Amino acid sequence: MAGEESLRQVGTVVETLPNGMYALQMADGRRVVAHVSGRLRMGFSRLLAGDRVQVELTPYDLGRGRIVDRDK
Repeated sequence: MAGEESLRQVGTVVETLPNGMYALQMADGRRVVAHVSGRLRMGFSRLLAGDRVQVELTPYDLGRGRIVDRDK
């Protein structure tokens, strides 16, 4: 969006939660709950515990995010 700046960080999937949500451990030690973006969902990438992912966080709520890519 035009007025919003999103922060992009790398995290590790810790566990899979219901409704397509994932618990992530960020590099600085924070825990974040995130859902998968539509582009990643269309490609049907399966995320497992231990996978490294890129997460977009809004500056308004750093505890929730959107998984935008899976690191290889």
